[in-house]
Amino acid sequence: MYKLLYADQLGRLYVDQDLLALGRSGEEYWEISEDEMLILPPGADLMLLPGRSPVGLNSDGEPEILECMEDGSPVCAVAAVLPAGYTRLLLPGYENSSHNAPVLPLYGYTAVGVDSLGQICVAAILTDPGEKWNPLNYNDDFLSNRIEKKRYEFPGNRIIEQLAVCSMNYHCLTAQNLFYERWEAGLPASPACNARCLGCISLQPSECCPSPQSRINFTPSVSELVELAAAHLSRASEAIVSGGQGCEGEPLMAYAVWSQAIKEIRRITNRGTLNINTNGGFTRGLDKLCDAGLDSIRVSLFSARTASYRAYHCPVDYDLDDVKRSLLLAKSYGVYISLNLLVFPGITDREEEMNALINLINEYNIDMVQLRNLNIDPDMLIPVIGGAASEVLGIGQFIDRLKRDCRHLIIGSFSHPVSGR
Repeated sequence: MYKLLYADQLGRLYVDQDLLALGRSGEEYWEISEDEMLILPPGADLMLLPGRSPVGLNSDGEPEILECMEDGSPVCAVAAVLPAGYTRLLLPGYENSSHNAPVLPLYGYTAVGVDSLGQICVAAILTDPGEKWNPLNYNDDFLSNRIEKKRYEFPGNRIIEQLAVCSMNYHCLTAQNLFYERWEAGLPASPACNARCLGCISLQPSECCPSPQSRINFTPSVSELVELAAAHLSRASEAIVSGGQGCEGEPLMAYAVWSQAIKEIRRITNRGTLNINTNGGFTRGLDKLCDAGLDSIRVSLFSARTASYRAYHCPVDYDLDDVKRSLLLAKSYGVYISLNLLVFPGITDREEEMNALINLINEYNIDMVQLRNLNIDPDMLIPVIGGAASEVLGIGQFIDRLKRDCRHLIIGSFSHPVSGR
């Protein structure tokens, strides 16, 4: 049994002794079971949900809104934001306390509660241990020196300046890996995009919540991409270079420079993995990259159903059928395919969503699914997607279905080097 955790307006935390913690699946309140909870993992953050009152389970087994402190002052719901590798099982239990509740920033809000020992716990499971992505491996005292070293080695390379901002201001781990010369390093290249995703972290309409980072505002030259990518692939352990980062648009829109760059990189070194993170909508651009020697793609996907896909991704000049054509094309080249599945409790685990996704995975022989918590205000997403047409089974059962019905599939959270590189 987990007690309700809440906060006052100054952010001081309290435990309600009468109400049990509740989670949400979509708009439904769900009781939290012990097998759904973990002690708050290292690297997780607790966040206040302004304008939102916590909801707990009372002694009658009914949801109850906690509206104020004993002195009448307002209270605030609390959620956790998980580190990489953890998959959220339930949204936090809350109700908007006013019609003017602010839109929440783009984070993956997770249900919390307090156990009998007073430990804060979260409704989540560890999907991929991923020690490489432990925050303790990053942001050391020498990062700024490493950035200066790269600037000296590659003077005038504008990508370094972009990644320096991402590393120091946004603490982006893939950006930092370029300077640490290890693992997966991101190289942004495209300021343009052919989708208008609701949860885009680099560009949002002015009336929406602010984006947590700024999008690149230039297209790098072929030489800028080549010199950084070739150096990283030649030197780094378990080296991956990835186009399609959070600080850019759709990398296939920059196919002209990327295709030339891939050819040049492979003339210099055959080491490491060349990867593109993409929405997969621009099949002609993907064809150019695959023909040039691309090793792997990670395709972002909210839903394998056309209506839900359109509602979230808001594609401009393509549709889900184009994405499927891209999957087929990539397979024809022998490219390793991962889905970057944007997971949201109450939507991803709807029966109709699961069936469509499993059919897509098996039909196109997808190699891996990377489970990623969708960073968005739940009240911004749910009204757009609409209600379920069938039963909601829970994220845990959703993962079990993937394991049962897609026996070949690797389930994790991170990109891995392609075998043979």
